[in-house]
Order: sequence, then structure tokens, then C-alpha cells
Amino acid sequence: MLRDKEWREINSIMYKEGKVYVPKDDKLRAEIIRLHHNMPVGEHGEQWKMVELVTRNFWWLGDTKEVKRYVEGCNACQWNKNCTKQPAGKLIPSSILEKP
Repeated sequence: MLRDKEWREINSIMYKEGKVYVPKDDKLRAEIIRLHHNMPVGEHGEQWKMVELVTRNFWWLGDTKEVKRYVEGCNACQWNKNCTKQPAGKLIPSSILEKP
């Protein structure tokens, strides 16, 4: 019997606050994140977009950290993310030496 009102069991599936509870199975959790991250609509969305998409229907303890880790490890995301550094400025030519 469940002690907390936010937990329910329907057809042998556990729900927490209306979201499917994903048991501790690293492969299953990684597959859920991968499917949300690589889907055509999301197209390698940034971390917080992925958290929002995954947690819309699923819940597990530490889901935000796992999504962050997955996005940080995605090679395509690292190549295509925006650079937050200030531009270097104008190039200054080197002076021409008079002697070798």
C-alpha cells in the first residue's frame, strides 16, 4: 500500500503526480533521454528544454542531473552550441622588422 497521495499504481505502472515512474535502470533512463534529445522536433535541444520534455511525462530521482550529463556528453551539441565569449576585437598587424 502506498503511503503518499502523490503515488498511484495503474495496471502495474507506478505514477508520481501523474508522471510515469522510471525505476533505476540506467539503460531505460538513457533511452528515454536519447529519444527526447534526438527526436526531429527537439533536434538536440539545450539542457533545460530537454529537462522540460523528459519531465513532462516521466519522473525519477535525479532526472535533471542525468539529462544535463547526457546533453554535456552529446558531441553534436558541443559542436553547435553558441559561444558565450566576447569577440576578440580587431586584429593588430605585427610590426615589420627592418633587420633579419
